[in-house]
Amino acid sequence: MPARHDLLLLPGLLCDGRLWRDQVAGLAGLAACQVADLTRDDTLHGMAARALAAAPPRFALAGLSMGGYVAFEILRQAPERVTRLALFDTSARPDTEEASRRRRGLMALTRTGQFRGVTPRLLPSLLHPDHVAGPLGAEVRAMADRVGRDAFLRQQLAILHRPDSRPMLPGIGVPTLVAVGEQDVLTPPELAEEMAAGILGARLARLPGAGHLPTMERPAESTALLRDWLLG
Repeated sequence: MPARHDLLLLPGLLCDGRLWRDQVAGLAGLAACQVADLTRDDTLHGMAARALAAAPPRFALAGLSMGGYVAFEILRQAPERVTRLALFDTSARPDTEEASRRRRGLMALTRTGQFRGVTPRLLPSLLHPDHVAGPLGAEVRAMADRVGRDAFLRQQLAILHRPDSRPMLPGIGVPTLVAVGEQDVLTPPELAEEMAAGILGARLARLPGAGHLPTMERPAESTALLRDWLLG
């Protein structure tokens, strides 16, 4: 029997446990999964500290999008506690000026009481075009509503001020998986390639037919990648 892992899962912006639902179920025999709450802090440092306080002493770590930014912060705060690293649809880079402007615009829109108008604007960036108008689009909108306006503003503020994590890539010494949806327009495959190239021995996987949320869009394939990563 393979050893059972403790696995800490980090959601992305406007995401909750639904993001990782199929992976939690699919890995049940192999991993004790815990989904961190990343809704209560307005800095990556605070998010990471809260996740670490609730996590087991040592754990495998997987983050998607904003969750990847928090994963890098966890590695800054407590690298000795992380046994494996999986980075889905994220980037080691800080925001570009254009991305920061866009982020501030969404925050301003939200503060004027138009939070429900934010998700339709974001959906085409989050999902493969085939999924935007279907059931997955509805699930992403429902997930965003559960996370809510105030948490969205806190998360955007944290993301806006994230540091450049590229200098730390060569120092990551745990087995690492870097995965990305082939049609991800927010953190496209070239950013995944950059991270994988910077981490010694990292495995790079591209998921066809997926945008920014492959754990929901291609759940079986995402679970299989995580299973291989845990068993490797």
